[in-house]
Amino acid sequence: MGVQKRSGPLDWEDLRVFVALARAGSLSAAARELKVSHATVGRRIAALEETLGRTLFDRRADGYLLTADGAAVLELAADMEERAHGILRISGQQAGLTGTVRLTSTEALAERFLIPHLAALHRRHPGIHLEVVSDSRALSLAKREADVAVRLARPQVGELVARRLASLAYGVYAAPDGDMSAWVGLDDSLAHLPEAKWLARHAAGERLVLRANTVTAQLAAARAGFGKALLPHWFAREEGGLIALPPPAQPPVREAWLVVHPDLKDVPRVRAVIDAVVGAFEEEKERLDPAPLK
Repeated sequence: MGVQKRSGPLDWEDLRVFVALARAGSLSAAARELKVSHATVGRRIAALEETLGRTLFDRRADGYLLTADGAAVLELAADMEERAHGILRISGQQAGLTGTVRLTSTEALAERFLIPHLAALHRRHPGIHLEVVSDSRALSLAKREADVAVRLARPQVGELVARRLASLAYGVYAAPDGDMSAWVGLDDSLAHLPEAKWLARHAAGERLVLRANTVTAQLAAARAGFGKALLPHWFAREEGGLIALPPPAQPPVREAWLVVHPDLKDVPRVRAVIDAVVGAFEEEKERLDPAPLK
């Protein structure tokens, strides 16, 4: 049975609610998605049906099922919804890139590599406010502890978008007058890392005189003469004050990965940060994975 048609313009908000209900299948589910009351959803649907003069849903005990007219309207309304999102994206881009983006990485990469390269991004888009979090832990992107992460391993769990950035080769370094019979290592909280496992295998017969939980602290200890340290080539060479030593075995190579939640990868301000990070690693590949010293 049809609904008496009401004269007057089509309310776009009624259509938005209609699409949500068609996808959710129930008033309560659509209301949760739209963050309105279920009474508001019902009122909007009734108003749309009255405007169109068509019954769009069969009201059943187990939910709302589209009628043939409703299915035809949904096909058109879904296309309109996508076009509306496109207009909003264009509007956001034209308005400029603004807002906060939270980026997390290791201390060395954040302070010595990423921040200097992101200065150009800041000059291009001063409306983007960066929050840089240096943390050896993998902050949760799903819980929005960070928006973008640069990690030294590809994520194995979670629905995340990951892109390989670069290889980071390691070597053994010490101060010229340092203790060549001792090692600087990682504390027990980092025993799962490839560097710690390498040290456990290849430095087991020598003294471990200092443990640290950051590569910056390891480098400082090696430079102070405590002993040898397994360090990324790019970091040890550029900080200076160290010499390269022959390693007892082939050192590990870590991979840097950019990781972002799929819901954020196309947000303009997040995309701008992603592009800047990817560009920095592409520009500095030889610096991060240099030829061995001779």
